[in-house]
Amino acid sequence: MFDTLSDRLTSVLQNLRGKGRLSDADIDATAREIRIALLEADVALPVVRTFIARIKERAKGAEVSAALNPAQQVVKIVNEELVAILGGETRRLNLAKNPPTVIMLAGLQGAGKTTLAGKLARWLKAQGHAPMLVACDLQRPNAVTQLQVVGERAGVTVFAPEPGNGVGDPVDVARRGIDEARRGQHDIVVVDTAGRLGVDEELMRQAADIKAAVAADEVLFVVDAMIGQDAVTTAEAFRDGVGFTGVVLTKLDGDARGGAALSVREVTGAPIMFASNGEKLADFDAFHPDRMASRILGMGDVLTLIEQAEQHFDQEQAEKAAAKIGSGELTLEDFLEQMLAVRKMGPIANLLGMLPGAGQMKDALAQVDEKHIDRLQAIIRGMTPAERADPKMINASRRLRIANGSGVQVREVNDLVNRFFEAKKMMQQMAGRFGMPGRSATRKQAKPRKGKKGKGRGPTPPKARGGLPAGFPDLSGMPPGLNEIPPGLSGLDALPPGFDPSRLNFPKNQKKKP
Repeated sequence: MFDTLSDRLTSVLQNLRGKGRLSDADIDATAREIRIALLEADVALPVVRTFIARIKERAKGAEVSAALNPAQQVVKIVNEELVAILGGETRRLNLAKNPPTVIMLAGLQGAGKTTLAGKLARWLKAQGHAPMLVACDLQRPNAVTQLQVVGERAGVTVFAPEPGNGVGDPVDVARRGIDEARRGQHDIVVVDTAGRLGVDEELMRQAADIKAAVAADEVLFVVDAMIGQDAVTTAEAFRDGVGFTGVVLTKLDGDARGGAALSVREVTGAPIMFASNGEKLADFDAFHPDRMASRILGMGDVLTLIEQAEQHFDQEQAEKAAAKIGSGELTLEDFLEQMLAVRKMGPIANLLGMLPGAGQMKDALAQVDEKHIDRLQAIIRGMTPAERADPKMINASRRLRIANGSGVQVREVNDLVNRFFEAKKMMQQMAGRFGMPGRSATRKQAKPRKGKKGKGRGPTPPKARGGLPAGFPDLSGMPPGLNEIPPGLSGLDALPPGFDPSRLNFPKNQKKKP
């Protein structure tokens, strides 16, 4: 969503990196370009004015003029101010002292509240809580059924005593839902409320009544990040009519400019707490202002990438794989397991997009073919366990069988096997260089070299006086100072004056016996 804004800001700040000293004119020009980029991204005008004023004030002060690298200091200022607009610090849920904690969702129809309820419940369950969903959207057709389906997919309990479709009192259902949560020992209740196509008096009154009936601990305003400036207008209406404690951004995976979503925190004062960036229930996470600012400025989001890896990778299995890489025992079966673990983290292009500098590789990321990984998986699954453990045994006839069984060409099987051997060799070399576990266990002890008669090496020749081996030419007749190897001669960095190599009495070359 923020690709356009990210490209503009990255381009503007890139122009500063080659300058060793920044003048006021440079700072004004940069601020003007940033202002244009924010306005084109649909950021609210008051927010843009405040943002630019802060940047110019800090950039023209001693903070930049006294810096060793003024351009990097300006980038740091832009990053910090962007973090401030997005909320500063990550806001956590305020849990009630006496369970259950009541979380109420509010927003317009179509913002994605019902789906978000399932995502939030699944996320809370992963955090060790026992959430329950309450269906209070009794106006929209099949809204109750949708919540039941979403709750079943998320693996959480859904309280839906009324069929909906215009039947039932949402305030009464909300009140009864809290009682049911206490009986069922659920520590968190997520209340899904009805929305409207636009802000009206009935919507506000119903939302306010539900909030009062359940004594909500958190009221989350769900806003569609793709609706532009209406997001700010709607947020202000809900803030004045109902009041909310946090904001949830949905549909961040869309192609809209998304700048209005950046304005909600600054305009309403309520922090952005969660973000939804996909249709799957797993496409949901807490909102981190610093990480989002880093991604907008093209600096990647390595922390989120690490967190996703920790969730989907088994530490014990990863250690075993590392040991196999170091010992050179990595098999195609291990490669398949690691590939499947990466697939669980999400689309490959999204994962690569979290790396620093990924904005400069957008064309390459757009060409990432997920189906290619499916073909690799089919090829490996078409092998026998013995072939996966020892790919060297895969001869021509076996490769033809594997290709026919997996529905690919023989050359694709050849490419996979050849690349696996190359990658295995490279990983083994890297393991030795970086000291990965398992490498030392595979080092073979050096065996003594044997001659033609099977005998080992003889004893080391004795050294003569002066540290020279026996048989070395006698240098005693040379001029003084040349009967010892000078200190600098080993490095060929200095030769003593008067040195004449022709006077060295080296033995003649002896021909080897046939």
